[in-house]
Amino acid sequence: MSESDEKKIVLVIEDEPDMLRGLRDAMRFEGFSVLAARTGEEGLAMATEQQPHMVLLDLMLPDMNGYLVCEEIRRHDHVVPIIMLTARGQEADKIRGLEVGADDYVTKPFSIGELLARINAIFRRLERMSPRQPKVLTVGTAVVDLSKHTLTRDRRTEALGFYEVELLRLLHERAEQPVSRDEMLEKIWGLEASPTNRTVDNFIAKLRKKIEEDSKCPRHILTVYGCGYKLVP
Repeated sequence: MSESDEKKIVLVIEDEPDMLRGLRDAMRFEGFSVLAARTGEEGLAMATEQQPHMVLLDLMLPDMNGYLVCEEIRRHDHVVPIIMLTARGQEADKIRGLEVGADDYVTKPFSIGELLARINAIFRRLERMSPRQPKVLTVGTAVVDLSKHTLTRDRRTEALGFYEVELLRLLHERAEQPVSRDEMLEKIWGLEASPTNRTVDNFIAKLRKKIEEDSKCPRHILTVYGCGYKLVP
């Protein structure tokens, strides 16, 4: 982050003192301004009053679980990126986190370097957005407002998370062309490819449920076997 950039505010909601201290020190070293909360209630108050640019949210908090905190943040802010920190490695727990509005998840113990890569990738994507880019995309019968992070289909409007919007933006830029999982991981998450990383697949499955008439037989977000996915608007 250059000195000329706006100092980004990251809210960390984490009750473990050592973890909180480590995250705070690492992110301050990277040039971020850090807000720290040790309970869900305190975190919700800070999210509302301070309006951070990103939230790191622990799943297990002393007063309420991270799913509830995430849902409450999303009632007031559809756009702020939320990364969930969890000791649970079960796929069902990760999927539930995405369903309540988390944009991503990192399973403890995790590499601080990997987490910082994800954070920096998000801010790079936000800074690269050009005013000339389209603000609205149409995919089948779904209308996606990229600036408001909403998707409307069959007269029903629902929120989209940061990574959902960025996946659609990238796929739309390359419409009708295959985009590899490796490229998506690198460009959107700032991560190196890993054969065990299901991140892209989980987000594609989530998007299909919102866009497709039948998510099990998709017509718009298609799998390209051995590569990744392509968008057929």
